[in-house]
This record gives sequence, structure tokens and C-alpha cells, in this order.
Amino acid sequence: MDKLVYTALSGLRSQMASQSTIANNIANASTTGYRAERVNFDRLVLQGQTFQSRELSSEEVNDFDRRAGTLVQTARPLDVAVAGDSWMAVQAKDGTEAYTRRGDLNVAASGVLETGDGFPVMGSGGPITVPPYQSIAIAADGTLSIVPPGAQPGQEPQVIDKIKLASPDGSQTAKGLDNLLHVKGGGVLPEDMDGRVQSGALEQSNVNLTEALVDMIQNQRSYEVQANLLKEARTMDESSASLMRMPA
Repeated sequence: MDKLVYTALSGLRSQMASQSTIANNIANASTTGYRAERVNFDRLVLQGQTFQSRELSSEEVNDFDRRAGTLVQTARPLDVAVAGDSWMAVQAKDGTEAYTRRGDLNVAASGVLETGDGFPVMGSGGPITVPPYQSIAIAADGTLSIVPPGAQPGQEPQVIDKIKLASPDGSQTAKGLDNLLHVKGGGVLPEDMDGRVQSGALEQSNVNLTEALVDMIQNQRSYEVQANLLKEARTMDESSASLMRMPA
């Protein structure tokens, strides 16, 4: 009986985690560059005669959908869409290098080039700092150039730095709770020399709202099955206890 209750409770916890993940995906359906999270139910490993689950890091999600989102043209010079499987390097809150597909860039008051969610963009020697400019442009290879204030007509742009584009091929990576891609165990990804960006465009979230709503309905039904299993276990337990009662 205890095993039946444990099975039902484990199922309820899994379905609750799945529902939370689906809700988070729906909430980020309009977030630029967001990659949908997925719940992996294949984390139980048989050791001896018992099943043990692999605990995830507190900074790690189960899994995520690596498919690219759709592109939207914006014509804004600081909007970039990363092409192919490359990722743009940024500085995470803990100072380590992480990676994102979010390309709505801005120049902060300090001059640091940041993503829309406030992460500094990495260049050849660390976070990119942009001096005052009259106009700014990002080339297909990620090279950032500006025309300084007061420049003469026709003056050549000045190259400031090059956005680091990295390739995750062959590396163990995981999505963190900060929505950034991290290398498992630490370290950095190698620079993708063939990486390209499209200026004046943004990659949208790859969340499919129709699929997410269907998944939510299916998950709710699974939750109800587990809840009914728990009720049935209680009924069976009460029936067994009644058989053991001695008549007065």
C-alpha cells in the first residue's frame, strides 16, 4: 500500500512540475529569443532494487527546445538575430560567460552594450563598451562600428569591437534559471568563426501556444488520474483496516 501511495504522490509532484513549466513557457511566449523549457520524465535510474532520481542543479532546468524561433524585421540597427546554431556570448550575473539568443541590444548609460534583459554583451576582450556615437551599425560577422559625433560627411566608421558568437557543438550545455545557456561544469564555448548575425531583425520565442495549451490540458488530465489513484489507495487502506477490526 505504501508503494502505491508513493507512486501516486511522485506522479502528482511530476505533473505539478510539468504544469509550472508549461505556464512559464506560455508567460514567455512573447519574450525575444526565449527557448521553451521541457520536462524530462526519464530521470529515474534503477540502482539495485530501488529507483533513484537524478537531482538537478539549483541553477539548471530539465531541458529546453533548441529549435530557432521566427524572425521579425525591425530595421533597428541594434537589433540582431543570431543565425544558425550559434549563440551570443554575454556576462552572467555571477561574472561568468554565458550565452543567449536575445538580440534586442541597447547601450546603457555607462556605455556598456547590453541585451534587453540587462546582460553585458561580450567582445574580444570582455564586455563591449560603446563610446558616444552619431550612428552605429553591426555587420554580419558581429563587428560593431560607429560614426563619432561631429564626423564629416562620408567619414569611414570606426570599428569598436566584435560580438563574440559561440558554437555549442560538442559541449555539454544546460539552460539556467536566468534563461541563459551555460556550460556544464563551468568553462566557455569556443568562438564560432563562421557565426553570423542579421542586423535589423529579432528572433522571437519558439513557444508554440497551441501546443502549450494542448500540453496543459493533457497534463491536467494526468494529474487527475494520479489524484484518483491516491484516493483509491486511501479507500483500499480503509477497507483493509475495517477487516481487521474485532467485533465488540
